[in-house]
Amino acid sequence: MVQTGHLLFLLSLIALSAQVFAEYHANLNYRSPSPRHARMGIDIGLVERRSLIKRAELPYDPATLSFTHGVASGDPYPYSVILWTRVAPSLESDDSNVTVSGSVGLYNHDTESYIQNSPHPICVEYRVFADEQAEVFVRGGRVYTTSDIDFTVKVEATGLKPFTTYYYQFKVCGTENVSPLGRTKTSPRPTDRTTEIKFAVHSCSNYPNGYFNAYGNVVRKDNVDYVLHLGDYIYEGKNGVLGTDERAHSPQREIFTLYDYRTRLAQYRTDADLAASHQNFAWIPIWDDHELANNGYRDGFSNLNNTEESFYNHGPQISVDQRKMNGVRAYFEWMPIRQVDMDDGLRIWRSFQMGDLIDLVMLDTRNYDRSITGLGWNNDYIKLIDNDAGRTLMGARQENWFYNTLSKSAKRGAIWRIIGNQIRFERIGRLVNGEMTYSTDSWDAYRGNHNRTMKHLFDNNIGNNIMLAGDSHANWVSDLAWIGTYDYDEVSGSGAVGVEFAGTAVTSSGFGGTISSAEVRARSYSENKDLHWDEGYYRGYYELHVRRDRAEAKYFGCPTVATRNGWEIPLANFTVKAGDNHLARPVGGGRVEAGYIQFGELAHSNLTLNTATGEWEVIGFDQMFIKRS
Repeated sequence: MVQTGHLLFLLSLIALSAQVFAEYHANLNYRSPSPRHARMGIDIGLVERRSLIKRAELPYDPATLSFTHGVASGDPYPYSVILWTRVAPSLESDDSNVTVSGSVGLYNHDTESYIQNSPHPICVEYRVFADEQAEVFVRGGRVYTTSDIDFTVKVEATGLKPFTTYYYQFKVCGTENVSPLGRTKTSPRPTDRTTEIKFAVHSCSNYPNGYFNAYGNVVRKDNVDYVLHLGDYIYEGKNGVLGTDERAHSPQREIFTLYDYRTRLAQYRTDADLAASHQNFAWIPIWDDHELANNGYRDGFSNLNNTEESFYNHGPQISVDQRKMNGVRAYFEWMPIRQVDMDDGLRIWRSFQMGDLIDLVMLDTRNYDRSITGLGWNNDYIKLIDNDAGRTLMGARQENWFYNTLSKSAKRGAIWRIIGNQIRFERIGRLVNGEMTYSTDSWDAYRGNHNRTMKHLFDNNIGNNIMLAGDSHANWVSDLAWIGTYDYDEVSGSGAVGVEFAGTAVTSSGFGGTISSAEVRARSYSENKDLHWDEGYYRGYYELHVRRDRAEAKYFGCPTVATRNGWEIPLANFTVKAGDNHLARPVGGGRVEAGYIQFGELAHSNLTLNTATGEWEVIGFDQMFIKRS
């Protein structure tokens, strides 16, 4: 009987251990970057054994734990969505700076060999509800988190219904210590006949420049299904003095280490409007350059390159590859995003089939095998090679995937192809001293890649394409025309293969100066036949409402980000009708609030909506950004 009892006891321990292992495994941040190659991820068995070995040490008191940065959701599929939170004994991020040694798999997350991790895991329950009152339980589960992953929790809530709104909440196991209640939404099935999907499109939020009012305005209006973020979610530079300047960057230096990136992401998530956006909408994010460092490419950044001189003089002696690993790891820990191929640690490009209405393609035109870009000191060289066929924005693997995805989308009969990328696609020059100048850090500098994309669309008769872009901190609306190869009529729009909607920044600086000086700058792009509107004074965002017969882009400007407020000005509205492949004429209805419009009227009204009250007022602000001491 004693032996039987011992056997039952051992079997119960094995069963418990298997259950605990599964609950660790359910936290996706432990599996990053590869569920198929366990040695490349965190050793969950080691984390579990560490807890048993140090069981004499006191565990965390649940009363000392907090959901430090709210909740978030993202990457909606028809039957599942990613849910995120952080539960920790402190706002501070884990202070480890070493991620791997050279003897383990690339992107390995085992930090136990290098730092003293917390011995005790934190048990977290998640629950999904069908109603805002959190009374109709739908799905749930239990997971663990530890300091190995900065106490973050990322789970995939499965078994959900397509294109349905849900509510969710996290709880410290066995307590009433709960997170805020979040709201999310699944996507429609690829075969569903879908009438309309609405997005808010954001990019470029620079914390020290001002408050993230654009995020909050979308929450207060509550008029979209999902949020698309096209990158520059954080900025890596030093800006301001902590304790002296309003919203100075933390840590107070340019960021390089894992601790640095975690801390910077955590700081940005303290902005109330950003937190509200994450809490209320499922996000579909992509990174730009500043999530890692300015003007990234396959071999470096503008302020760190793969040279001995740069290693010693442009940072705390951290290599380009190590810096990328630090930034990528922190990004995936903190963002509600899937890794669609965890065998590829740098892969963030992916696609979503949203009913029969949309194929949403999210590209990485910054970091994945990108040929050298303009870095300031080499701009003349980039101008010499910008038309070389061997240059690529996204690497051969991603580029071929992109073209195949476009073809498969057309073949399956999706009405619209929406392509989210970081940088402006259309070739737009600026007239300076009688000479046309082009960017050395956009598609302009990768004309071979641009031409291959346009050739694929034209040769395969793929229409209804909408390119989305951020990065430039200005608004741009264009027809997608291959000028010089196919005839294009700017009056009618014939000869185009789609449209581009590029948006301004949440807070990052734009054309600068006054509205008048910004409009002088806007007019300096007037020589471009396919460019129909540009504007660079206002900070803000745009909404993209996609229906079966048309897509509408509605641009909104924040008149100031120097204070937290709910003011916004409708700047312009644009329509593209299904099958037309160009902006509907008259473009913008013939009138815009600000900027330069090719065929139409510029009429300032300053009629401003308070998104918190729904009231309209003619109002103006003299100061756009926070001023530094």
